[in-house]
Amino acid sequence: MGEILFKRKIYDQLLQFKIEDGMGTRTIVSGIAKFYPDPQALVGRQVCFIANFPPRKLKGVESQGMILSAEDKDGRLVLLTPSDLVTPRLLGGLKIT
Repeated sequence: MGEILFKRKIYDQLLQFKIEDGMGTRTIVSGIAKFYPDPQALVGRQVCFIANFPPRKLKGVESQGMILSAEDKDGRLVLLTPSDLVTPRLLGGLKIT
């Protein structure tokens, strides 16, 4: 769980985020630009993300995780967020089944 501190568009479909995860900040690059015409509105939102992937460069920017999202019934992309404000932190050892 983390809070989006900063974003910038780095390619037609890619956004670069700085996310506070409770232990520091990490960069995550996500291909969601076409779903968010005003990505500045995402700054300050809390999002769920996965951080245990090896870092990977996308368009020259190292991404250190993946923001979780799903499609709603109308085909729109929706970021997975907590229902209440939470303290940003990494949760280790969780198994999702």
